[in-house]
Amino acid sequence: MSQMESLWDAPIYGLNQSDKAELLLSRLNGLSQWHREHCQSYATLLESAHASVAANDYSEILPLAVQLFKQVRLSSITDDEVFKTITSSGTSGSKSQIILDRTTAALQSKALVKIMQSWVGRDRLPMLLIEQSNLIAQRSGFSARGAGALGLSFMGREHCYALDEQMQPNWPVIKAFVAAHQNQPVLIFGFTFMLWEYLLKPLMQQGVCLGLEQAIIFHSGGWKKLEHLSVSSEQFNRHCEASIGSSCVHNFYGMAEQTGSIFVSCEQGHLHCPIFSDILIRDPMNLAPCPIGKPGLIQVFSALAQSYPGHSILTEDMGLWLGDDDCPCGRKGRYFKVLGREPKAEVRGCSDTFS
Repeated sequence: MSQMESLWDAPIYGLNQSDKAELLLSRLNGLSQWHREHCQSYATLLESAHASVAANDYSEILPLAVQLFKQVRLSSITDDEVFKTITSSGTSGSKSQIILDRTTAALQSKALVKIMQSWVGRDRLPMLLIEQSNLIAQRSGFSARGAGALGLSFMGREHCYALDEQMQPNWPVIKAFVAAHQNQPVLIFGFTFMLWEYLLKPLMQQGVCLGLEQAIIFHSGGWKKLEHLSVSSEQFNRHCEASIGSSCVHNFYGMAEQTGSIFVSCEQGHLHCPIFSDILIRDPMNLAPCPIGKPGLIQVFSALAQSYPGHSILTEDMGLWLGDDDCPCGRKGRYFKVLGREPKAEVRGCSDTFS
């Protein structure tokens, strides 16, 4: 699919929204056509919804409800082409099964690296993962948590896993990492609740700061447990600075159903759409597109979903479209905010579902 070449060549956050949308829409229409021809379930959905595979804008692209991936095995490849299967998080009922071939897995990895390099640079940094070392041992099938940890681990080197087999801080490992890298840039990654529960909170209880002033901290996953603890994103960031030593903290939004397409928060706390992805906000009552500033359900688009029809998904997350091209951070394209789960939606964030 030649549309991807134009996307690879474009800057991650450097195109105006109108130019970016034109490029991405061409790819999304190509994917709609591809999946109609190779996935009978998707073809049936298109026909039932009287939806076109030649959309003129995002609002005309058929959105698949994220719950559908729990109910139907959606695949546009043959069984012998399956490279790995990603299993979504979720605390109840069935879980999404995301079918990947080698081409799609490679697209996801390449896109993730390009997105992350725009935030941390091209050099691979020493990396501390707030995880157990055995989480990503099985490569043929992953939970969303495992896939996320593996994807981000490619950005680092000299990986240290901060948690032991009992999900407790491995203090000798953590202290050795700090001693070796205290005066240089490092990368720290953890799912939101796990970073809070298994690193920040123990450090706060001890009154200790790691002193990693040049750390770049990335976290992702559900906020439900932190909401119950009355911890806001601003408080979370302040505790990162107090206990780790760095104020460079980036949250990112993503999901197993669109691995590789992540939306990273800038210095203003706004989530930005990279060249490979975009969002639309829809009214939960009638699914009409929402204007800037009106809350609604987030529809996410991805240029990477080639082995399964996941290029246009209606999530169960409420969000707010904040603007296009005018974020004070200087990045172009669409930026937005996640407000939380739709009231009746199940909790499914990667770190929320750890037990």
